[in-house]
Amino acid sequence: MKTILVTGTAGFIGSNFIYHFIESYPDYKLISLDKLTYAGSLENLAEVDTHPRHTFIKGDICDRSLIERIFSENKIQGVIHFAAESHVDNSINNPGVFIETNVNGTFTLLDVAYKHWMLQPFCYKKEHLNSRFLHISTDEVYGTLEETGLFTEQTPYAPNSPYSASKASSDMLVRSYHHTYGMNTIITNCSNNYGPQQHDEKLIPTVIRKAINGENIPIYGDGKNIRDWLYVTDHCKGIDLAYHQGISGEVYNIGGRNERNNNYIATNICEILDQILPKETGSYKEQISYVQDRAGHDRRYAIDATKIETNLSWKADENFESGIVKTIEWYINKYKKL
Repeated sequence: MKTILVTGTAGFIGSNFIYHFIESYPDYKLISLDKLTYAGSLENLAEVDTHPRHTFIKGDICDRSLIERIFSENKIQGVIHFAAESHVDNSINNPGVFIETNVNGTFTLLDVAYKHWMLQPFCYKKEHLNSRFLHISTDEVYGTLEETGLFTEQTPYAPNSPYSASKASSDMLVRSYHHTYGMNTIITNCSNNYGPQQHDEKLIPTVIRKAINGENIPIYGDGKNIRDWLYVTDHCKGIDLAYHQGISGEVYNIGGRNERNNNYIATNICEILDQILPKETGSYKEQISYVQDRAGHDRRYAIDATKIETNLSWKADENFESGIVKTIEWYINKYKKL
């Protein structure tokens, strides 16, 4: 039985990953670590609450003594690192928290893993020859794109917000531990995720919630900011492949090839709601309103996923139009219970 430490598991992507991973690998024991800040909830892990191969620990990735104890007591043989502050608006208002968690927290995990797994640079302990550290990052580290072009693994970093700068910094730390110490590391950079269990503050849950509550649906600026949308389960499958089949030291970009602007997102959700949960009069689209744009709001992100598609045979099973229907149905059930 191999024991894997997965951080940030009470959040959106981490919790979806736990469900995928624990069912896919019956020979793995998973240790979940989450600080349970506003963005994490144990409700997201309810389905594995009593699972014999899953243990949840509440804690901070910056707490070195805790991380050392987890490694020692559980004989951790791999790390899959989701834990991060991720909301751009919050990073503008309070950047220090992002530096502490995303940079210092990642360093703590890396350094404890290095000292636990390795005798010296480029020399793994016998029992940890296959131990690997996978770091989940974002396409926002690459900055913004013009109307054409895609982010590749060779795109220079150009972060434009405190959030993306903190993630770029953590990526560089992971890279440095591979090149300086010979650690077995992988970095994945993903496009915008959507799907069940995403925090209410994010765009798609906000549009759905505001619509069915009869409130104005706020869209930044002119609504023409473009993102490449990736269904969360497809992302989890990509991380799985990168962890098991990726080449040490490599970066893999995971994107859905689903470029949509915010106007399309809001309008499409409203049109689907008009069909499956119609209002007494009018359309949900009448609730769309435009608000002052976010500071430093990147215009367009889009990922070229050719490398992971070609080298690891990954592909997205959902396009946006199929994934958004599943997502809307999940949130309708959630908000009806509130």
